[in-house]
Amino acid sequence: MTLYHRPLMFALLITCVAAANVRLFAQPLGQPDRASPGNEMIQKYLQQETAKLSARFGEDILSREAWEAKRPQYVEEYYYMLGLVPRPEKTPLHATVTGTLERDGYVVEMLHYQSRPGLYVTGNLYRPAAVKPGEKLPAVYYACGHSNRGRDGNKVAYQSHGIWFAKHGYICLVVDSLQLGEIAAFHHGTYKLERWWWHSRGYTPAGVEAWNGIRGIDYLTGRADVDPQRIAVSGISGGGAATHWITAADERVKAAVPVSGMADLESYISNRVINGHCDCMFIYNTFQWPWTRIPGLVAPRPLLFMNSDKDDIFPMDANERIINRLERLYSLYGAGDRVAAVVSVGGHAYRQDIRQSAYRFVNSHLKGDAREVTDSELDLVGEGNKPGAHPIAPEKLRVFRTDADLPKDQCNTTIDERFVPLASVAAPEAGHFDTWKRPLLAELRRVSFGYLPAVIPPAKKFLDVDAVTEQLHSEEGIEFRLRFASPKAGQGAKSVALIVLNEGETGLPERIDMAIAPDQVVVFCEPRGIGTTKWTRKNPPNYIERSHVLLGRTVDTGRVWDVTAAARYLSTSGRLGDGKDRLPVHLIGTGAAGVIAAYAAILDEQIAGVTLLLPPATHMNNLAPQFLNVLRVCDFPDALGLIAPRPLSIVSAEASQFARTTSAYSAAAAKERLSIK
Repeated sequence: MTLYHRPLMFALLITCVAAANVRLFAQPLGQPDRASPGNEMIQKYLQQETAKLSARFGEDILSREAWEAKRPQYVEEYYYMLGLVPRPEKTPLHATVTGTLERDGYVVEMLHYQSRPGLYVTGNLYRPAAVKPGEKLPAVYYACGHSNRGRDGNKVAYQSHGIWFAKHGYICLVVDSLQLGEIAAFHHGTYKLERWWWHSRGYTPAGVEAWNGIRGIDYLTGRADVDPQRIAVSGISGGGAATHWITAADERVKAAVPVSGMADLESYISNRVINGHCDCMFIYNTFQWPWTRIPGLVAPRPLLFMNSDKDDIFPMDANERIINRLERLYSLYGAGDRVAAVVSVGGHAYRQDIRQSAYRFVNSHLKGDAREVTDSELDLVGEGNKPGAHPIAPEKLRVFRTDADLPKDQCNTTIDERFVPLASVAAPEAGHFDTWKRPLLAELRRVSFGYLPAVIPPAKKFLDVDAVTEQLHSEEGIEFRLRFASPKAGQGAKSVALIVLNEGETGLPERIDMAIAPDQVVVFCEPRGIGTTKWTRKNPPNYIERSHVLLGRTVDTGRVWDVTAAARYLSTSGRLGDGKDRLPVHLIGTGAAGVIAAYAAILDEQIAGVTLLLPPATHMNNLAPQFLNVLRVCDFPDALGLIAPRPLSIVSAEASQFARTTSAYSAAAAKERLSIK
């Protein structure tokens, strides 16, 4: 049964369910972690920050004029968050048909195209068997969900949709997804493979699925039998998410039917529903959007938002919030009849009512035919994702018949290493250091540290834990600790050596003592997630780390905030010196902690200097701290040059890795203040 709980532009069958008028409560996925001391703090923080971002949707519905004035900026930001800025070149598709099947009333073409050189997209194109000469048909780009069909590709699970569309006068291109296609790559980089450099690279497989769709529409609109003015996109689950990504990015799409493809930040983060999803379901929220702004970019084009009432990973409370927000946005255009929601009774699956509703919506907006759809091909993605009978044997739908036919030049399996270009930073010229530094620092602030305030305020002490330990607040909802080397440390101190700790470090890490001057007071900093605020980490699903990027930051960005706030607190603390004159604070750290210290100094010029022991030399190192998009701006040796002309000391196994840091210090006429050993 189906409940249509939003008006469509055409009459629809309404089936009432008893719960329709009952207030929808939040539907969390699993119990929150409580095994570590920092769990409750970080989870409350994530909920608090989620509420702040979601409230921003109010800015989007102030007026149509305000929305349209901001929309060009939003489109550019959206493309950036997909990893599509700069825009990739639309290289030749090299579309190739490798086989054809003729069936009763329709034809299937097995084809592939290259959305980028070597990035192969495999698919099946369904078309009517008989087309009048010169006739141009409406077309559907069909994005497949997470149905693992191995070597045959997940497209074979959705063949019933291609068959229906072809039998009803459409061209339908059903494409494999990146991970579950004939050339299987990866959707799970940060979900379980711990490829944390995806964050620094700004890479998400959602960007690949969006680009494959854009190029798929290029292919469809280039066909002689397709009407380029009548293109729709649809799909369920991962295919529903891809429907959102593609439709928001490509205005050639005239109608969209995403099925169970999107929840919202309240659901993903506050209710932990992110734990049920792989990385292709998300973009990195660099510009801190309310999530509904993504489908909002589709307005006022027709959008049918479909879901099931017992879907654990797309729960109904999120469904209600999203459609209510979309209705408000569409109303600014007087186009409330172009956005609708359909709710089916059951779990995460296609059912006949969902299929027929989707077909009817597409018919209405691509053919002007709003009649009820009463037929539907047998669907293969039933309850529990148990395959039924296949109208066409899966192996017959293979694009590459044998493993020997797979292209040797494919880059699908390594696309995460090349899809988003690495920055190439030119060395500054002598006498032009500031000209080099300003735009680099501004871009880091814009796309990697956008959630940080321009000036981080000093931390605030709220508790003396003992004679040497203080509990402080950095930002709202975040606590961390400072520990002084001794109860009397700091009396008459001339400067501060602030040691940033890694997990497991409690005292002076090995070899750090050589970096401390006799007149310095030693203070240890445990930023969030370290020591007494450590939280639980489970791989998969890496809930805390993945939730942060949906809020436009990383865990390590927050640690930079803590260290900076600690430095500002210590420089004016009455416990140190006389409390009147600002004390210089020098940051010191080993390995990952050293990188955190370095970025604190990069973003706050009041920090006097930095000493790094054995730091990773690139953010592509999985042990390095990760910051959103940082590798699209610069890598760590370039970033270290931004500390100039302040003192910087590096102890590294390979000094040659920091040659670009040396170039920056030379251009700043401060080479004598750089020590690399």
